Amino acid sequence: MCLGVPGVVEKIIGNSPLERIGKVRFGGIAREINLSLVPDAQVGDYVIVHVGIAISQIQKTEAELVFHYLDALKDPDSAERS
Repeated sequence: MCLGVPGVVEKIIGNSPLERIGKVRFGGIAREINLSLVPDAQVGDYVIVHVGIAISQIQKTEAELVFHYLDALKDPDSAERS
């Protein structure tokens, strides 16, 4: 089973297609992520990250829905309030 986590691209470093790196924020944590599989991703876009590699782009609304469900895991009662 794989786990992909959404994050927002804050900064892009390098233009080489195979060495494209981005600073991606996951809530309060930011990491450098390989963006070579999402060549169209720009600053402000949301990507799904698996093992340090962005594997696809997603819409902001989809990312927010995932964040909602992750928050619900911390507080199961919050899922019922929405």
